[in-house]
Amino acid sequence: MRRYAQVIQLRPEFKDEYIRYHEKVWPGVLATIEACNIRNYSIFLHGSLLVAYLEYHGEDFEADMRRMAADPETQRWWSIMDPMQEPVAEAPAGTRWLELPEVFHFDGAPIGSDS
Repeated sequence: MRRYAQVIQLRPEFKDEYIRYHEKVWPGVLATIEACNIRNYSIFLHGSLLVAYLEYHGEDFEADMRRMAADPETQRWWSIMDPMQEPVAEAPAGTRWLELPEVFHFDGAPIGSDS
């Protein structure tokens, strides 16, 4: 399993609409996310910054991302979401979400356990 974190700017005028859409993500989009080996996927909002976290459980992330991008329902979802977002200044040309490097992770025993 590999963890990913990504950021993108949410255009302020779309904040309420973006949140509303994400309260009821389309079942076909969720099915594609799962079929592409993504688990524990969250998007957080800080000011106008969207921060995504996901865990990838597959063998070929790039192939699964191509599979996701080829899905018609996901393409339709993205056609609605993309105008609401804009890449951060540091995002490489041609990308939308900027991948963040992981600098720390702790996966210890739950607090209060004796192990």
